[in-house]
Amino acid sequence: MSETGSPFSAAEQGLGYIFQPRFALLRILALPEDCVVYIERNDDVEFVEADGRISLASLKHKAQGDRLSDLSTDFWKSVRIWLAHYKSTGRAGSNAYFLLFTTAVIATGSFLEQFADTDADGDARAKDASHALAASQSKEIAKVKADLADLSAEEASDFYARITIFPDTPRIDEIPELINRRLITVRRQSRQSLFERLEGWWLNQIIEFLTGQRTEPIRVQEVTDKLAVLADEYKVDNLPITFGDSLPASGVDAHNDPRRFVEQLRALNLSAGRIRFAIIDYYRAFEQRSSWARANLLVSDEIEKYEDKLVDEWARYRELVCENITDESAEEACIEAGRELYKWAEQSTGQLRIRERVAEPYVVRGTFHILANDSPRPRVHWHPHFLQRLAKILEAAA
Repeated sequence: MSETGSPFSAAEQGLGYIFQPRFALLRILALPEDCVVYIERNDDVEFVEADGRISLASLKHKAQGDRLSDLSTDFWKSVRIWLAHYKSTGRAGSNAYFLLFTTAVIATGSFLEQFADTDADGDARAKDASHALAASQSKEIAKVKADLADLSAEEASDFYARITIFPDTPRIDEIPELINRRLITVRRQSRQSLFERLEGWWLNQIIEFLTGQRTEPIRVQEVTDKLAVLADEYKVDNLPITFGDSLPASGVDAHNDPRRFVEQLRALNLSAGRIRFAIIDYYRAFEQRSSWARANLLVSDEIEKYEDKLVDEWARYRELVCENITDESAEEACIEAGRELYKWAEQSTGQLRIRERVAEPYVVRGTFHILANDSPRPRVHWHPHFLQRLAKILEAAA
């Protein structure tokens, strides 16, 4: 414990709970796709293979330096869980095997070292286990003795032969890097972002399963399919789209929002509904671009070059729709031209993509609004006389 830690801290226990789904995800990525996974059914995690073989896994995240010894409760509590399943599924006829993954190491000289060897003899394990149990006066251990008492010698040998201990299992903070090593189809700088999205989806599946929203086990193929879909978004011609259904936490106020891009839309006499959608597009594009930047998914000057591309296309179309607009043009004509220009940006620019396969409309529409919000001078505008009006406002405020 650190000097500043509380003696009542439950940090290690809390890490243990988080460790279980994270380690399960790592394990799943090494399993055949036809396996299914249960969480907190007969043990912490349960893997069921296509041939019916079941592996009950106990997962233990221990403090640094912990050791597993002959009478460690982590082992014997798991034995009670496994033994109950072994008996209820036919004893020697059971198709279950039992795994203990622990971040602890096995103490030198402990008979548990045999369980880290998958070829160890079941008779020797049963004999040594019996000797260890006989030396204990613990009430908890006494319960295990009672549970083991009705096994025949052959059944005890068979039961212990099914147990494997995996000591020195990677700790919770080591697992992301181990998973990232499996994401070799994605560029190295994108793997952490991909891992975080995959883990977020995985945790949601577990929550749905534990709360009863989901009744079916989680198939390994589901995980690999989801990984494939997410990984595809990190290819060189694509970017992940993660804000498609997001809304500003502060809400949307089409009538009172003071930002410049909103003022531009009011100058066109647009409906509150259209302005509301514009505010949402701005929010989603801004947050999406920030997310890409934080995850280092953008190459040098990619956003700047994309914005320059949009400004160039806007300028070309503006020349077309404002060809007959002059400083003396009536306000009605200016509004009509501005609405036509904005309609083009809103509905006819889907081909102006930051990357070839980034086809989400809010990216381009929202980027136009970001450009329209630039200060001190917007890089795009809709009303032909908006810049002149802005100049007068700024001059008056100076």
